[in-house]
Amino acid sequence: MAQQLAGNEVNVANRLDRLPISSVHRLVLIGLAFAYFFEFGDLNTFAYTAPALEGFGVDKVALITSLSFIGMFVGGVSGGWFADRVGRKRGLIYTVAGYSVFSLLNATAWDPISLGIFRFFTGIGLSAMTVIANTYISEFFPAAVRGRFQGWVMTIGLIGIPATSWVARLIIPLADWSWRLVFVWGALGILALFFVSKMVESPRWYEKHGKTREADEVMSHIEEVVSAERGPLAPAREASTQQVVRSVPYSELFRGVYLKRTLVLLIAWIFQTLGFYGFTSWVPTLLKQHGFSLVNTLTYSSAIAIGAPIGALIAAFVSDRMDRKWSLTITSVAIAIFGLLYGATFQPLLIVIFGFLVSVFIQTFAAFIYAYSPELYPTEARASGAGFTYGVGRLANAFGPPIVSFLFVGFGYGSVFIYIAACWIIVALGVGLFGPLTSRRSLEQITEQEEQENAVQAAFSQEPAQ
Repeated sequence: MAQQLAGNEVNVANRLDRLPISSVHRLVLIGLAFAYFFEFGDLNTFAYTAPALEGFGVDKVALITSLSFIGMFVGGVSGGWFADRVGRKRGLIYTVAGYSVFSLLNATAWDPISLGIFRFFTGIGLSAMTVIANTYISEFFPAAVRGRFQGWVMTIGLIGIPATSWVARLIIPLADWSWRLVFVWGALGILALFFVSKMVESPRWYEKHGKTREADEVMSHIEEVVSAERGPLAPAREASTQQVVRSVPYSELFRGVYLKRTLVLLIAWIFQTLGFYGFTSWVPTLLKQHGFSLVNTLTYSSAIAIGAPIGALIAAFVSDRMDRKWSLTITSVAIAIFGLLYGATFQPLLIVIFGFLVSVFIQTFAAFIYAYSPELYPTEARASGAGFTYGVGRLANAFGPPIVSFLFVGFGYGSVFIYIAACWIIVALGVGLFGPLTSRRSLEQITEQEEQENAVQAAFSQEPAQ
């Protein structure tokens, strides 16, 4: 399955990690931020339109939301697998086009079933794009700043959430049918292809697949641009022996040290997804069901959503200063506390304040875990591993909406927020107790650390000689 890379001709990791930030990096920042802008906006289009849909009770909202998350599971798993085999850039082009087309089709839905089907296919594209974009960021930006740029990409992208909420706030009250225009807005993500098409393929992906000529051509182009802008480049450190690994079966994610890391990520993604969307997807509907008017519901939700880009901006400044393991743990606890306070009040000002704080820390957490997940796997399995755990998390939320519906109907408004807080505490315990450290380490160093752990485990598992 693997062979040594003769002569270490390319040395992609060290050549990338010693580069100063340049226009090549800024193009990636703009392109992926633009894709995220409409991706994050589209994730919330149904949450904002659901209160305006006549005849859509909590049960139908739960069904359509569940179908969307089943689609996200399919997209996360298949998108990661696809990107590990055909490349990051090609994967981004196909998935951005896919989620944009199906978002537009959402606007043509004629009943709950048709809307559910279109949300399912939209979810496939959204989830696949997210996994591939996160993988690209982790592979392309230097180790010392990749967390910061993950935060910057999300900061810009997350403006799509309040932008979409205010679009919904202004458009939906205009007419009975105007909710359809919110989905048309989400389909504008197709414009991201202008930037994505100008990005280079990940040279790490080329190198790991034995495409040394292509990897060197891309690296030479990047270095030429960077040196023209920033002056002569420092020499790259000598490479360690590389291997060509063309494919890795999913079973590898459940062996050795990868088993522990996969389980940590599964715990984090499953329960953060239940807690994340238990809040963001249901706040407008629950407020309306609790007696607030449609206009007030959309106004409060729009004000709360302003916290989203602020949260990612915080992550951009602190992501590489504290190890992501501890950043994830601390923000999970903060979300649980502010979520409980949100559910305990019915004063409009406090609803907005506590909701705003939940929105801030949820997106701070999201930036951290988007950077953290790809770091735990080697290049040949990075998109597959990150995509599998992300996708399973989204699949778990197929059960989230029925849980919220059951709790709301059976035990009342406050029980929903106790459930959400419990999800976030489980995330904090899982990552805090068992998650590895990754910040400011090259991806290859993290992989070497994994191999050393495997060797130690193998040594202790051997029986003593008789």
